[in-house]
Amino acid sequence: MPAAFPAALLLSATLCAVLYLLRSTQAETLPRSVLKTAAVALLALFVLLAHGPWAVALALGICALGDWFLSRPGDQPFLIGIGAFATGHLAYVALILSQDQSHPAQLIALPHLWGLIGLAALGAVMALALAPRAGDLKPAVLIYIPIILAMGVAALTLPPGHMARPAALLFIASDTILAVEKFMLPATMPQDHPTRRLSAYAIWVTYWLAQLGFAWAFLPMALAG
Repeated sequence: MPAAFPAALLLSATLCAVLYLLRSTQAETLPRSVLKTAAVALLALFVLLAHGPWAVALALGICALGDWFLSRPGDQPFLIGIGAFATGHLAYVALILSQDQSHPAQLIALPHLWGLIGLAALGAVMALALAPRAGDLKPAVLIYIPIILAMGVAALTLPPGHMARPAALLFIASDTILAVEKFMLPATMPQDHPTRRLSAYAIWVTYWLAQLGFAWAFLPMALAG
């Protein structure tokens, strides 16, 4: 297969990501959902055609499914989306820990221990802040928090220069901002309020760059390097 074809998929994914960013503060519409889903689904195809690990493509595909449901209105699609993302995070955890470069024992040694403590503190703060505000979604939120943080912990087992480490941190940042927007901002705040607009941009930019980082981190060295 020509090398230009995977490159075209990566370019298409980037274009969809930019187009979605421009519409990220707009109302939930079908074209908006398609753009959001395609921006990650095309990354999954890119990884497959670039001969990357199938586990990365699978995780990206699962997250693309989550993107579709999170972009639809209502609590039920939100729950399905959360479930899809939790599954995607677990796939990333399994992938990271299966790497020869992964050394879990270093988590109890400095400076990695500080990262572990920081993630645990973030999880505790988020659980305490969100639990009283999540309503019927409280069980799902409390289950999701340790799963997303587990991905961050797994990334700490990799060498400092591994791209999966900043990718995991960007993913955690994106989910944290999303949780604050959904559960902590006043429901009466209009969609075009500067705070909501800024949070929408921050959520998408950090999230898509995280997925791009994961897609690139595990490609064959000839491509990733």
